Amino acid sequence: MLDIDKPIMVTKASLPPYEEYTEMLKPIWESAWLTNMGQFHERLKEELRGRMKVDGLDLFVNGHMALEMVLQAFELEGEVITTPFTFASTAHAIVRNGLTPVFCDIHPDDYTIDESKIEELITDRTCAIVPVHVYGNLCNVKKIAEIAEKYNLKVIYDAAHAFGEEIDGTGVGNFGDASMFSFHATKVFNTIEGGAVSFHETWLADRLYKLKNFGIMGEESVEYVGGNAKMNEFQAAMGLCNLHHLSENIEKRKKISDRYRERLNGTEGIRLAPVREEITYNYAYMPVVFDNFRMERDEVYAHLRKHNIYPRKYFYPCVNAYECYRGKYSPDDTPVARDISTSVMTLPIYPDLSLEAVDYICDLILEEPKP
Repeated sequence: MLDIDKPIMVTKASLPPYEEYTEMLKPIWESAWLTNMGQFHERLKEELRGRMKVDGLDLFVNGHMALEMVLQAFELEGEVITTPFTFASTAHAIVRNGLTPVFCDIHPDDYTIDESKIEELITDRTCAIVPVHVYGNLCNVKKIAEIAEKYNLKVIYDAAHAFGEEIDGTGVGNFGDASMFSFHATKVFNTIEGGAVSFHETWLADRLYKLKNFGIMGEESVEYVGGNAKMNEFQAAMGLCNLHHLSENIEKRKKISDRYRERLNGTEGIRLAPVREEITYNYAYMPVVFDNFRMERDEVYAHLRKHNIYPRKYFYPCVNAYECYRGKYSPDDTPVARDISTSVMTLPIYPDLSLEAVDYICDLILEEPKP
């Protein structure tokens, strides 16, 4: 029976059995090797490389530092075209590299960057594109590649939401010059905190290693001005444990997503992102757009919270409406992203969420509130 007095959060970290993780900790205690690319770090890197079907991969303490450092690795200068419909990290990583974000509007159906609007934003200062795979919906990678080749631009994907996904059997980390993945506790796959960069060119492995480890290449050799963004052994051990349960957890997520779609699809005023047959999804998020629904998005949000359900207005506000960017950008320049940000809400989804709870949430949304 559903305990309606217990809060249902928008997400919940996936954890392996307690004993499974603690067993992994024994060799860490025995060796006292806690960080600096230990055995679990190296093992996780190789297992992920195979799982993600990518040529090159490096691990980081979190996804944000992974994005900052891969941008730095390409030694970019000038403007970077990206989307305002994303987490703060995307734009902040660009700005913290001394680059200027240029915001492109999004598609109204899957919320990814509208590739048909990219070219009009390209100037002689444009050096790269940072598209974002949103909620597991993947960008038009083919068209973006064509634009990048035409204008000689780098493409670094923010794939924080897209771990494990594929297009026609090709791992999503193979597109562009590099892709950043987040392994934060709230993601489909987590290493408590953590992140990774996938890439093709072998020189990037050396450059990323230097950047995440102070540029140190030996006891008496510091070749690069780097920082500290190494994943430690406790994180890597958690990742190795969670990998064992990943397929099962994604299947559970799919059943939850399917039930939401079964209940909400076709409801007047509710829009769900289309499902593309060529994509293998990870079912990371359950976004719903309220467009002329009988309640505004914020009313639905408040109604659910009154019943101990805690969805999220994800992403609201748009990045180009942040206080820290006020005066430089305006959300009115990207009207689709602006409107989606004020009407979208992500509903709870995680492997342990019961279908009974999903039905309860859907009932609260669909049934007329009692006076």
